[in-house]
Amino acid sequence: MTNVKEITPVAEKAYRFDFWSKKKIFFGISIALIVIGLVFNIIFGTKFDMKFVGGAMIKYEVTGGEAEAGEVEAIINDELDRDATVLVNESITSGNQQVTVNFAGNQGISIEEQRAIGDTLTEKYADLSFEVIESSSVDPTMGARFLQKCAVTVALTFLLLLVYIAFRFSRIGGISAGVTAIIALLHDVAITYFVFVIFGMPIDDIFMAVILTILGYSLNDTIVIYDRIRENRRLTANKGELSDAMNLSLNQTMGRSILTSVTTFMALLIVFIVASIYDMSTVTTFALPMMFGIAAGAYSSLFISAPLWTMWQYRKNNSKKGSKKKALKAKPLIK
Repeated sequence: MTNVKEITPVAEKAYRFDFWSKKKIFFGISIALIVIGLVFNIIFGTKFDMKFVGGAMIKYEVTGGEAEAGEVEAIINDELDRDATVLVNESITSGNQQVTVNFAGNQGISIEEQRAIGDTLTEKYADLSFEVIESSSVDPTMGARFLQKCAVTVALTFLLLLVYIAFRFSRIGGISAGVTAIIALLHDVAITYFVFVIFGMPIDDIFMAVILTILGYSLNDTIVIYDRIRENRRLTANKGELSDAMNLSLNQTMGRSILTSVTTFMALLIVFIVASIYDMSTVTTFALPMMFGIAAGAYSSLFISAPLWTMWQYRKNNSKKGSKKKALKAKPLIK
């Protein structure tokens, strides 16, 4: 005698939270955040790193005391009559202060100009010593090409993800699953980009690393949800309401998504705090937007991608029913 597994229909609503009925609220929250980000972007603009727009950089190690970024910036601007931005942090290895001077534009910095800057700073700060430990320059054309390559990389990533998801979830409408997942990922990219804008962080290679990391993290969460939807539809032989299958699947995966996101967020928060204490600007620039990206990824996986997929399926089913009705009306009657 074979054992027959009893299947509980999804339509019985064996779930606690109704994601489908509140989808407009979730969409509204995302739209509001994006609008706020656009307003900040218009007000503050986008800062691009030297790697993308070209320019020059000089890094000094300071011994004998500390210098203030504002004062150093004013001194250099007066000395070279060029706009410069100055960042001050602490070296992890030596513990000394490091002063990084960035020049935007298409003009490099010669050795004579580097020496002139060092001599001027030493003259203004008699008790301090400024030693050049790193210098580089990037041509604007090369920077533009690098930016184009990064954009192409992200575009190819989206395309490959679309193909992969469409193939893997072909049983539940592969193209619709792929497109809605990409929309959720674009939502995460937008939120992360606005974090860079709001906090005045330049768009650089760290931004690209953050984006690619978040894409992988958020996509994994979305795939788990789609996999659960596919399994629930299989268990019910594709019967019952799609919205009920979506609600059940999201309730089954919600705990995992939230716990994973909170754990990752807390780890990044600790990294950010430690990096802030020791003035590790590169680490803080990575950890801060990653925290917001992780939160955005968890939100989009639960509240954006799955409801959009369900809406797509309903629209497709309604279109098929409408086509069948038109075909029946157009079919001539045989006497």
